[in-house]
Amino acid sequence: MLVGRQKERELLNKVLHDDVSHFVAVYGRRRVGKTFLIRETFGYRFTFQHAGLSEGNMKEQLFAFTASLKDAGFPVKNKPKNWLEAFEELKDLIRQSNEKRKVIFIDELSWMDTQKSDLMMALENFWNSFASARKDIVLIVCASATSWMLSKVVHNKGGLYNRLTEQINLHTFSLYECEEYVQAMGLALNREQILQYYMIFGGVPFYWSFLKKGLSLSQNIDAILFTKEAPLREEFKYLYASVFKKPDTYVKIIETLGAKKVGMTRDELIEVSGICNSGDLSTKLDELESCGFIRKYYAFGMKKKNAVYQLIDCFTLFHFKFLQEAPTDEHFWSNQINTPRVNTWLELAFERVCMEHVAQIKRKLGISGVLTEVNSWYCKADPDKGVFGSQIDMLITRKDQVINLCEMKYSGSEYTVTEKVERSIRNKMHDLVQMTGTKYAVYPTLVTTYGLVENSYAANIQSVVVLDDLFAPGWK
Repeated sequence: MLVGRQKERELLNKVLHDDVSHFVAVYGRRRVGKTFLIRETFGYRFTFQHAGLSEGNMKEQLFAFTASLKDAGFPVKNKPKNWLEAFEELKDLIRQSNEKRKVIFIDELSWMDTQKSDLMMALENFWNSFASARKDIVLIVCASATSWMLSKVVHNKGGLYNRLTEQINLHTFSLYECEEYVQAMGLALNREQILQYYMIFGGVPFYWSFLKKGLSLSQNIDAILFTKEAPLREEFKYLYASVFKKPDTYVKIIETLGAKKVGMTRDELIEVSGICNSGDLSTKLDELESCGFIRKYYAFGMKKKNAVYQLIDCFTLFHFKFLQEAPTDEHFWSNQINTPRVNTWLELAFERVCMEHVAQIKRKLGISGVLTEVNSWYCKADPDKGVFGSQIDMLITRKDQVINLCEMKYSGSEYTVTEKVERSIRNKMHDLVQMTGTKYAVYPTLVTTYGLVENSYAANIQSVVVLDDLFAPGWK
C-alpha cells in the first residue's frame, strides 16, 4: 500500500500521460521507498525494467542487463560486450514494442557504473540520440547513492547536462505521513508512541514496516533492534555504505559531529577528526547534507563563512547512544523505560524531530507565509560583559521583525515551567540581544508534547506548539 507521496505520484502520472519523452531521476537515502513509489505508481507495468547488481563487475552487470532484456520478451541475439552495445539492444526492444508509452525503469544505476565502465557515455547516447528524439519514452533512473546521482546525473556537466526533464529527491516521511502509514496498517499506536518510534527511526518507511500488531511499542523496538535476530540490529553498517561508495570518511565525519550536540564548524571538525582540509571535505559535507544526515546552519548574527554542521539523522543518533555498544539484553529497551539515560535521549531526539517539522511549527504560529530564517545560536559566558552563556537550539527569525526563541521540551504530560526554566529563558533572551545587538522583538516560544501547566512562571511564554501541531500535513 502506497502512503503519502502525493506530489511525487502526480508528477510521475503527468509524465506517463504526456505527449513527449521524459527523463526522470529519482534519488534519496537507502530504504526511503524509491523503488516502491515507482512500481506502485506505474502498476508494476514497464516496457523494460532492470536493477544493477550491488557487487557485480562490468561483465556481471552486462549479463544481468541482458537477462532483463530477455525477461522483457526480447530475444537478444548478440551478447553485448559493453554498455553501448547493451543500450543498442534496448533500442531494438523499444522499436519492437507496441505500447503507447514505453516506460524504461533502471534501478540502482550507480551500481552499474563499475570501474572503467562506459555506462554514462552509453546512457548519454541513448537519451540524446534516440529517446529524446521520440515522443513516447519515459526513462526513469534511480539510485540510493545520492552523492553519485547528484554528481553523475542531476548535476552532470557532460552529455547529460540539463537533459533531465524531472527529478525527485524523495524525502523521509513526516509525522503526518507516519500516522497515515500506522492507520493504513491497522496498528494501534497513539501519537506519542508514533513520535517515540520516529525519534528512533525517523521517517524512513522501510523501518516502519517492521512494526507488528499486538506488541507494545517497547516490545516492537526490542524485536526490531535488540534481539539476536533483530532485522535492523546491523543496519548502521549498511546505511552509509549503501549511499557512499567509499563510506569511511563519511562515517568519521558523522561520528565526530555526533560528539557535540550543537554541531561544529568546518575548522572545528578538521581539528577534532584529523580529516584533511581540502575541497573534498566540503563535497562530502554537502553530500551528507543532501542525504539528510546532517544540517548546515548559520548561527544567528555570525558570519556566513562560519557555517555549523550538525548531525540530525534520528537513527544515527540512536545508534551512537544505544546500539554502538552492542547490548546483549534482548529486552534492553523494555528495561530502559524511564531511566535517566533514556530520558536524556528523549530530550535530544525531540529537538531533532522539531527541527524536521519547522513548516508545522510555522503553521501553528500563523507565519507560514512570512519569510523566515531558521538558526541555532550559542555563546560562551563572559562575566565582564554580563553574558551568562547560552545555547538556543532553534531561532525563527521573521521578516516582520520578530524572533521566535523556541524551547523544545519533551514531556509525558503538561510541561511545568519552573523558576529555573523561566530564568534560563530570560538569560537566553538577554544574551541574544546583548551579543547580537538585534532590534527584533524576541518571543519565547515553547514546543512541547501536551501543552503548559498554567503558573506564574509561564506567563511570559508567547506561544505554545504541541504534539498535535507537529502532526499537521506539510513538509520542510
